[in-house]
Amino acid sequence: MTSTRQKGTDGENRACAYLIKAGYTILTRNFRTRSGEIDIIAEKGEHLTFFEVKSLPGGTIETLAHELNLIKRQKIIKTAKCYLQKHREYSNRYIHFDVLALDVPVLDPVYHIANAFTE
Repeated sequence: MTSTRQKGTDGENRACAYLIKAGYTILTRNFRTRSGEIDIIAEKGEHLTFFEVKSLPGGTIETLAHELNLIKRQKIIKTAKCYLQKHREYSNRYIHFDVLALDVPVLDPVYHIANAFTE
């Protein structure tokens, strides 16, 4: 039986493989602060993207929306600001918050929601 942590790691590995194939460079995985965690931080050209990865094999679009509620989005944004304070070299980048939904029935196995939310 696979642990929840292992399932999460496996999902993030798949997400990273997808992003690399799409031309992104992975900068950081599992960036944590007191505010929260960002699953993947990647760059592509002049864009810096903070990715939330959600594995929802039995889920729906509504489940995904519920998982990314206002509190979760605020935590991700606050954590991203901490990252940007520590890594000033990215201060001139365009910032995006994207979601990678994995294994949601009726969607692609890795479904990329670009600009899923903003501050």
